[in-house]
Amino acid sequence: MHRAPPVSVLLPVYNAEATLGQALQSLLMQRFEAFEVIAIDDGSEDNTPTLLKQYALRDPRIRPLFPGRQGLIQALNTGLAQADGPLIARMDADDIAHPDRLGLQYGFLQQHPGIALVGSLVRCFPRSKVGAGFRVYEAWLNSLLTPEDIAREIYIESPLPHPSVMVRREALTEAGGYKDFGWAEDYDLWLRLHLAGRRFAKIPRVLLSWRESPGRLTRRDNRYAVENFLRAKARYLRLGPLARAPRAIIWGAGQIGRRLSKHLQREGVTLIAFIDIDPKKIGNTRRGAPIVSPEALPHTWESSGKPLILAAVPSRGARARIRDHLRKIGLTEGRDFLCVA
Repeated sequence: MHRAPPVSVLLPVYNAEATLGQALQSLLMQRFEAFEVIAIDDGSEDNTPTLLKQYALRDPRIRPLFPGRQGLIQALNTGLAQADGPLIARMDADDIAHPDRLGLQYGFLQQHPGIALVGSLVRCFPRSKVGAGFRVYEAWLNSLLTPEDIAREIYIESPLPHPSVMVRREALTEAGGYKDFGWAEDYDLWLRLHLAGRRFAKIPRVLLSWRESPGRLTRRDNRYAVENFLRAKARYLRLGPLARAPRAIIWGAGQIGRRLSKHLQREGVTLIAFIDIDPKKIGNTRRGAPIVSPEALPHTWESSGKPLILAAVPSRGARARIRDHLRKIGLTEGRDFLCVA
């Protein structure tokens, strides 16, 4: 009788012959050995299928699937349907897992039944190809460790690198698996799990080497474009924090604030006002809402029934300054305001 392993690793693969061996070797070198690798070949046209078959002959824990070209999201769901483990880990075919990755994440979830998903710190490589902007993102990701940290920042950007996580299968299937709404499938899943009340955490160790390259999917696929991240945020802000009272004040009348406001209005959210510090903007309107100064915020907020304030200024240091200002006037993050950029 087949005995299901406690961990199934979902590994979608497409034309990955140059890096697949390194990724698989990092999994086979795990000190925790009770896992399977569901490797879904998404119609590769290089030597990837042959490599997968060779590794499967060497180690029965590697279970390749060859469903043909489906695309990433369907490939993930195909793999999920074949996975036996109650815990699902993700891995990409160009990344490298630390030897303790699966064991530490498995142990953490065993010890913390209230956590649905655990990630880890990551280090992008090769460092010579990691630009300044991506290093800022890496540092931000690695600063979010606790469930509270991650929940506080979840509308800013995707707070968990997909190939670093291990998630409880029941939470994943209850959320409906992976879905395609035209934006990033991992960020969409995190937001759905978050709205369902699921809690996330990270192990404070670098357990994944995350490869940076011009050919990575996030560089090539429009689903990962900024505009589609804004669409996702607007959708789930409306379904979650704005569900009961779909009215908002946006701090930031610049490009990101304007673009987000467009998608919020499409979701049925009423814009009360924009807040901005630029005197050239104050007194004008954006999308039918007045632009007012931070000094006018308390009156605007009180007189309009205390709508949710969304801080949407992405420039370096702006988020901290806005948080400080809002806290000083007595507002509480998570209840009265959220940072969304």
